[in-house]
Amino acid sequence: MDAQMKKGVVEMCILHLIQSEQRYGYEIMQLVNKAFPDINESTIYAILRRLNKEGAAKVTLGTVSGGPPRKYYFITEQGRETLAGAKSNWRGLIASVAALGIE
Repeated sequence: MDAQMKKGVVEMCILHLIQSEQRYGYEIMQLVNKAFPDINESTIYAILRRLNKEGAAKVTLGTVSGGPPRKYYFITEQGRETLAGAKSNWRGLIASVAALGIE
């Protein structure tokens, strides 16, 4: 898969993961790596920082766990709109490809 396309899909997946509960960065990285083992840690954290900067996700600091406080990410209303748009685009892409007989 093209790197830019994959980043868009991973962004959608990250927003999906944080829509129902707050998750800390390392947890998100582990979950994403199960589906996309070739995506490296720096890419996932770059996406998380950008989502936070753009207002699609927010960060809160959790309790200390023997080290620095964990950053927990959660989706914002803007993020929910972004996720809905991404899902709609994804479904449209799948339908277009399927219409050509590609599964």
